[in-house]
Amino acid sequence: MIALAITALPLAACEAIAVSAIGGGTSAGISHTLGGTVSRTFTASLPKVRAAALAALQRMHIDVRPTAKIEVREKINAKSINRSIDIELEEISPNVTRMSVTAKSGVFQSDSATGAEILLQTAREMAVGR
Repeated sequence: MIALAITALPLAACEAIAVSAIGGGTSAGISHTLGGTVSRTFTASLPKVRAAALAALQRMHIDVRPTAKIEVREKINAKSINRSIDIELEEISPNVTRMSVTAKSGVFQSDSATGAEILLQTAREMAVGR
């Protein structure tokens, strides 16, 4: 197992490699990568996932910065006391959206726990908003 992890390390800079490939687990449909990005696919439109993500960030007292839309993707930038958070929403179909979250403290320190919590709180907002 360690040999697999060592072999995969040179790829970590460019390719997202699932942590589960080297023995880590996932919960609640959340996928983790070595780069610290966590993601989940929702059966909901991009506007519904965006609204739920923004509501979750507001409830968590995380400030939202300007957003950007590029073709079928939308980026949300946010900032907490000591974390910068990048959220990417990707429209897979009119009713399927993938949400990826990267939370960082500093340049190289990823915080996948915070990213996972943002995904879980977004899912909670989606359930409440039904």
